[in-house]
Amino acid sequence: MLKKTLTIAMMSSFALALSACDVRKTEQGDVTLPNYEIDKTKQGNLKLPEYDVKTPEVDVRKEEKTVDVPTVKTEERTVEVPNIDVTPARDK
Repeated sequence: MLKKTLTIAMMSSFALALSACDVRKTEQGDVTLPNYEIDKTKQGNLKLPEYDVKTPEVDVRKEEKTVDVPTVKTEERTVEVPNIDVTPARDK
């Protein structure tokens, strides 16, 4: 439960950090795919767009807090479990 809560909290903060980015497209991209028949008739061209990304500054620190944490107790029991014997096909 605690692990799941921490995972959700970390993913939420990561999503928040990404949404705080300032992204500007600095150059237009262009993709021209080659045409093929039996022989290639046109040379392909690929130019990806360029972006200038400024990310927010994130300061991560630790602090101690007192919280209620549930505990789990275990007990030993005798139960029936399946026991499977497998003979590979090559050993038949």
